[in-house]
Amino acid sequence: MAEARPHEQRSLFGEILDWMLAPLLLLWPMSVVLTWLVAQGIANKPFDRELGEMVRVLAKEVSVGAGTERAQAVFKLPAAAAEILRTDEADDIYYQVLGLRGEYLSGDTALPVPGDEDRAPAGEVRYRDETLNNAPVRVAYMWVNVQERAQERVPARDGVAVAPADAPLVQVAETLGKRSRLATEIIKGVILPQFVILPLAVLLVWLALARGIAPLNELQQRIRKRDANDLSPIDERQAPEEVSPLVRAINDLLARLDQSLRAQKHFLADAAHQLKTPLAGLRTQAELAQRQIDAGQHDPQALKKSLQQIARSSQSAAHMVNQLLAMARAENQQQVAQRQVVNLARLATETVRDFVPRALEKRIDLGYEGPESLTRPQAGGATALRHPQGPQVLGHALLLRELIRNLVDNALQYTPAGGTVTVRVIDDPFGQVVVLQVEDSGPGIAPAERELVFQPFYRSLGTEVDGSGLGLAIVREIALQHSAEVAITDASTRSPAPGTLITVRLPASPVAEAEALNSGSAADSSRSTSGSPGPARA
Repeated sequence: MAEARPHEQRSLFGEILDWMLAPLLLLWPMSVVLTWLVAQGIANKPFDRELGEMVRVLAKEVSVGAGTERAQAVFKLPAAAAEILRTDEADDIYYQVLGLRGEYLSGDTALPVPGDEDRAPAGEVRYRDETLNNAPVRVAYMWVNVQERAQERVPARDGVAVAPADAPLVQVAETLGKRSRLATEIIKGVILPQFVILPLAVLLVWLALARGIAPLNELQQRIRKRDANDLSPIDERQAPEEVSPLVRAINDLLARLDQSLRAQKHFLADAAHQLKTPLAGLRTQAELAQRQIDAGQHDPQALKKSLQQIARSSQSAAHMVNQLLAMARAENQQQVAQRQVVNLARLATETVRDFVPRALEKRIDLGYEGPESLTRPQAGGATALRHPQGPQVLGHALLLRELIRNLVDNALQYTPAGGTVTVRVIDDPFGQVVVLQVEDSGPGIAPAERELVFQPFYRSLGTEVDGSGLGLAIVREIALQHSAEVAITDASTRSPAPGTLITVRLPASPVAEAEALNSGSAADSSRSTSGSPGPARA
């Protein structure tokens, strides 16, 4: 398969120049053609008037005389008129005179006679183009009105009359030498200056365009000369009005980039500060154990205590690093964009199983409530599927698993021994949302702090839990990436502690939504116990 050719970069200057010069270069040959046609018309008019005058002069010499039976036209060329026809040195002039019935009277017999479609009223001069002796000629012709002359010279009582349709024809033809020379002179006078004006116009367009885009070059130079850390907005007043939308878009990008960089710097500073504590603990315990060995102290209990502290510090550092990596994954837009249909109940049960050993170690009752068998009883003992794939959401499985893990981890950290942590998945009967809840019997979160706890590295005051402060920040980030809502309320536990209930409402996937509409009401949720086939309560 052939490789796709990279898109060729276009020049804005060249693009505008092409669109400006293309019409100009297209109109120039059209101007030449129109100039030629106009020049031909201008050159014909004076010579046509001269030919018409010749026809009228010759027509005056046509008379009607009496014949034996009918009237006859008579033509006699005066010497002055013959001299006029012979004095033109540039062109050849031909004439022809025909009688009442088309009989030849005088002139050149080779001159064509006009056809019936060129017939004109008597006394009106007409013009046409013909070819005579293989040369183009311009012909002026007229039918002479001899009705009155015939009636005056040949009385009707003599039995001689002229038919109304009969009239002598006078034609004068001239070659086109003078006309061509005049048209050529006109064209030279108009076209030749255009050969000078056109390159000059192209040059002026080039200079005007270069001057017009000069502000873009200045804007480019100002941006290029900026320091890498300078993310201040560009002054729109120093940019052309047409470029202002682009400048505003760049300023918006710079503002978002500046905000992102500030957040990253703040995050890195907090991360470095948080990592100092476990790393300092590691170093201190290692140095203490080394001093004890160097001093010859071989107390196993003291050395064991130092090693346990080193293990706790390393575990805390590893947990911090894992949380930082999870935060980075949650902020990765490309990773979130790769979404798929995810069974939230299955993710919740798997996560609960993973935390069972830790819950047993801390003597915390960890359980799960929600869809397990995915069936609900019907009349007659039959069962019908709510929807076979379980409560489904559209998202990234790894990030959603990380969201549940951080909620459960946070609940286990703040719940004292003997407390209760419950993970709950509630399937919306209408198929609009899937609700995830994590409820604990810990000290709770004061209403004033319920927004602050979502900030990175923030920990509630008055607690002695050694956490990273990133768990709920990761939860909020992943929830935002999945268009979900996160809310913190007091738990409904019966223990003296208020407890905390964190609710996440995720939009149901279109598949689950369609299944919910087809299947009807939601399945009844069942709370799992240690002996149930679902996730065990620890």
